Amino acid sequence: MEKIINNSRLEIIQGDITVQATEAIVNAANPGLMGGGGVDGAIHQAGGPSILEECKEIIARQGRLPAGQAVITTGGNLKARYVIHTVGPVWRGGRYHEPELLAVAYRNSLELAVYNKIKSISFPSISTGAYNYPVTEAARIALKTVYDFLVRHNTTLGEVIFVLYGQSNYRAYEIAFLSLAGES
Repeated sequence: MEKIINNSRLEIIQGDITVQATEAIVNAANPGLMGGGGVDGAIHQAGGPSILEECKEIIARQGRLPAGQAVITTGGNLKARYVIHTVGPVWRGGRYHEPELLAVAYRNSLELAVYNKIKSISFPSISTGAYNYPVTEAARIALKTVYDFLVRHNTTLGEVIFVLYGQSNYRAYEIAFLSLAGES
């Protein structure tokens, strides 16, 4: 499922983000950038030790990453040249600015990609695994944030892909995508 927005293609697919050939993939990282479970662990495992070494250097230089922030490393052994690591919010019922922090995580990742002249980027569903963000709400926020960014900025980004693990995640994003397409 795809839509053209201001000369950029926004697409959702079901699959494994670690095998994407976009120039960058986004990692739903933890604040320590040390790998972990889910997408984060899979990216670190597939990308090899060079990603972890770069993450350690970033943490030594600037400390742990707060929710919403993003940093970039090389892609190590991945097909992607870069990994943009962003920390999404832990879901605590929606009363602690989780929607705003989730949107900021996507926006900061996009801004970092544009700053680095990246032409294609793949996103997972940030915060919906171990951080328990409800996927239906997360999908709406993610797609709306990316859509608004692409509408407002004439960027080098030619392609933004949401790579969703599992049928239920894909379906939630598909529903949000259709709703977004109906609004525009």
